[in-house]
Amino acid sequence: MNCLFPVLATALVAALAGCSTLEAPATRLEKANVLPLAIDDSYQFRKILLSVYDPDLPETRTKVDYINFERARRTWGAIDSLEVSKRYGNYFTFFWRNSVESDVTVRLEYRQAELGNFVMAQERFYPATRGSHRSTFDVTGDDFLEAGRVTAWRALLIVDDRIVALRQSYMWR
Repeated sequence: MNCLFPVLATALVAALAGCSTLEAPATRLEKANVLPLAIDDSYQFRKILLSVYDPDLPETRTKVDYINFERARRTWGAIDSLEVSKRYGNYFTFFWRNSVESDVTVRLEYRQAELGNFVMAQERFYPATRGSHRSTFDVTGDDFLEAGRVTAWRALLIVDDRIVALRQSYMWR
């Protein structure tokens, strides 16, 4: 039993270290290019989590504990009102998987209230990947304060310049 403990402890530390890595910021695109649709069952979105942090909106004033916890988590480490205001915005978390090893690009395309039909986009690239993944995107700070809330969005999994999986909001057209 004593010789098994160091092995288990090392495995636990390695697993937790993998969970604590921070993602680099998503790449913002000047223009979202149009790609052909080639849906493939080997790639799929599993779950999508959306949240908005804007205390000025009446629907965000609540006594529900988990919503207040999410707000506190978003503002953790902010030391003044300027830093808090930079964290106002829309947050997107996409859980997805692929069963074939390939270079995958996850793209979030979105429209904001003040921009009308102009499409903004952010991307994350995953080289030679296979399995389950989580990708996070945010529209915060000046982007959110100047252009408003995200009104419509769609998420794409792109392989070889083809869209292989797609999820979108009801308002996307």
